[in-house]
Amino acid sequence: MRKPADIKPGEITPKDAYMNRRRFLREMAAVAAVGASAALLPSVTQAGQKIPHVRKSPLSTGEKPTSVQDITSYNNFYEFGTDKKDPARNAQNFRTFPWSVVIEGEVKKPAVYQFEDFLKHFPLEERIYRLRCVEAWSMVVPWVGFSLRDLIRRLEPTSRAKYVEFTTLHDPAQMPGQKPGLFGAGLDWPYVEGLRLDEAMHPLTILAVGLYGEIMPNQNGAPIRLVVPWKYGFKSIKSIVKIRFVEKQPLTTWMKAGPSEYGFYSNVNPTVDHPRWSQAAERRIGEDSLFSPKRKTLMFNGYAEQVASLYAGMDLKKFF
Repeated sequence: MRKPADIKPGEITPKDAYMNRRRFLREMAAVAAVGASAALLPSVTQAGQKIPHVRKSPLSTGEKPTSVQDITSYNNFYEFGTDKKDPARNAQNFRTFPWSVVIEGEVKKPAVYQFEDFLKHFPLEERIYRLRCVEAWSMVVPWVGFSLRDLIRRLEPTSRAKYVEFTTLHDPAQMPGQKPGLFGAGLDWPYVEGLRLDEAMHPLTILAVGLYGEIMPNQNGAPIRLVVPWKYGFKSIKSIVKIRFVEKQPLTTWMKAGPSEYGFYSNVNPTVDHPRWSQAAERRIGEDSLFSPKRKTLMFNGYAEQVASLYAGMDLKKFF
């Protein structure tokens, strides 16, 4: 004779509930695995801390980098003052942790990234790039960062996304240059910059989180900044808190302040002078001796071979 079943039919778990529970357990296991691997990563969030697992990039220039002393003490960061030494003096107590970057606009996957997310989820490289200021001085900076296009691909821009707009932090309590009554009051804060989508997707364009192998110093744009090496330095916006994908060309801060002097593209171009000075030559910081000649400025800051095709057929004097 057959033994009666120990489980009554009414006590049997429905198939849908069983499968949902299995799915839940799989997802929880995945979350736990991510958390465990993240816990193995060192906590690097403060300026001066070494960034691990940084790869060397074949896109780096072979030029000798400017000294860390010059890079960190000679800066334009008007949020902290207009003198070149003001950022190093006034940004010492600038709070860069916790820090988040909002991604919005014409993307299928809007998101909010914590600073640590950029360190964990994107491969970091050392990119030694020439930096050319619109004021006709230059440096060579060993940035640590990742290609902006890696982030853009993850976000999946819609067909309406033609430009990328970047916004920096607006916090007059921490950034004295943003306070009314100072020079910064003449600018429309927060600082806004922008790129055409194909410029943002170019392999040379990076989001930088460090320099000289360490977390970015406050005065250089901590904790995350844009670096576009073929454009004048003011295009490489610092301390980013928002990235927005838009259909129309953004009105940037310096275009608004001086439209006859600062164009949207702002490509380094020795044949197009600033209204108040020549752009044909530059002074390399660190080569300031009496006998050091000025360097000849290179078209697109020496990156013409890589980026000139982006502007094929454009009048670069009109679209400066």
